[in-house]
Amino acid sequence: MNPQAKLATLLMFTALAAAAANAESTRVFIPEGSADAIRIVDAHTGQNVGRISGIEAVHGLAGSPNSSYLVAGSYMEVDREDAAEMSKPAAVSEDEHAAHHAKPKQALGPKDAGISLLSVIDAASGDLLRKIEVPGAVHHVAVSPDGRFAVSTHPNGDGISVVDLESFELFAWILTGPMPNYAVFGTDPGIVYISNAGNGTVSEVDLELGIVRRNIIAGEAPEHLTMSSDGGTLYVADADIGRIVEIDLATGRDVRTFEIGGEIHGLDVTDDQTHLLVAAKETDRIVSIDLKSGNIIEAVLSPAPYHLTTILGTGSVFVSSRDEPKVWIVDAKTLAATKEIPIEGEGHQMVALSN
Repeated sequence: MNPQAKLATLLMFTALAAAAANAESTRVFIPEGSADAIRIVDAHTGQNVGRISGIEAVHGLAGSPNSSYLVAGSYMEVDREDAAEMSKPAAVSEDEHAAHHAKPKQALGPKDAGISLLSVIDAASGDLLRKIEVPGAVHHVAVSPDGRFAVSTHPNGDGISVVDLESFELFAWILTGPMPNYAVFGTDPGIVYISNAGNGTVSEVDLELGIVRRNIIAGEAPEHLTMSSDGGTLYVADADIGRIVEIDLATGRDVRTFEIGGEIHGLDVTDDQTHLLVAAKETDRIVSIDLKSGNIIEAVLSPAPYHLTTILGTGSVFVSSRDEPKVWIVDAKTLAATKEIPIEGEGHQMVALSN
């Protein structure tokens, strides 16, 4: 074998080994909703490797490869005294914590908003580091690609909260539209997209300026969102009528729609960016859309497939059930469920992170 061939072979085996190592070292964090906890499982085997307790009514969960934190949002509101006590970091003294809360703060959010808590978690250890007060119940969360901002949607307040993950302070409150549901970033860490289920739009939000730059028509009641890896295409679940809307972000126009049927929920693009997978909750199906041809295939997945997250480097997706305490590992190509993972509560917005 000539030297060039030897080098090519070495590089191939190195790449394969790296891919295998990545799959084996990836953990999936599963919010367990009413169980007030986050379960941690191995992405490749589905084996339980840990659990983070004391995260009340956890629904939204987000992380970033460029951040050491996970950010979990609570769908429960608490009174002010309880919030002050619950948000005290373990490593901070009572006097220091009281002094922090005694500092005057600019009021952010609706005047009549309740208080909910964002939990900041060390992704490596699972340690709870901080709880941050935000205005009103949190539905979904997104962390910017650079790890600086955590964005939460607040359906009852018609806006989003923005937390600075360097200072752990509430940075901004931005009105987007009626019933903001989901948040997703593209490649620009300063721009986030928010679905407004109450008026059929997606808001493009500039976090530095604290403004909505434009609103994009996106069906009737847009909920879950996902983005192509190049940040150029947004996929929107028009949930109640069972339709996917594909939006070209350069023009702000929908270029295709895909009829799924029945109420749908989670969606994500496959690892190779060739297919869009959709959880058809009402009709007990997982659906795969070929993004080149538009062809659709499906498989039975019962009961009530709910949240759906692609696990990079594994060829699989994790899908939770709305009706039973479990998560399926599903082969992204065949749509076959290869494993069931028992959980507690309900599996909500899942996150996969490599060690």
